[in-house]
Amino acid sequence: MTDESAISGDPLSNDDVVDVLNDLLEITRDGRKGFLACAEEVESASMKQLFVSRADSCRDGEQELVALIGQYGGTPADGGTAAGALHRGWVHVKGTVGADSELSMLESCERGEDAAVAQYRKALKQNLPADVRAAVQRQADGAQRNHDQIRDLRNAAREQKS
Repeated sequence: MTDESAISGDPLSNDDVVDVLNDLLEITRDGRKGFLACAEEVESASMKQLFVSRADSCRDGEQELVALIGQYGGTPADGGTAAGALHRGWVHVKGTVGADSELSMLESCERGEDAAVAQYRKALKQNLPADVRAAVQRQADGAQRNHDQIRDLRNAAREQKS
């Protein structure tokens, strides 16, 4: 949950709301693409399904953000972040050199989810309109659940390796 007292300043203009939403849209696209990259690299059917499922959740979040951006008079960003592209490239390099273990992919996904959680926390510190705040909070909660699930699976994979 967000501490409402941490929110300060005047309500954001529609342009500023769109900027916040576009930042989230880019990180959400990064998440979807990252999960799909990991799904391509793992052998385990259950891990593939997990990553595809998380990618589907990100796609749903993207659609919600695009609708909100339009509602506030903006144009949705058309890509992800440069950092996200580099991260996905690293995932594929790991796969190419044989480092595509479940543990490696889970570690990569967790790093991506760390970035998403941080971006949502930053957005929730803004004085967003109530409808936007509700959507961002719901998506932030989902990003935190994704992070925690991936972290727990990563921890279990580490224990199996030792």
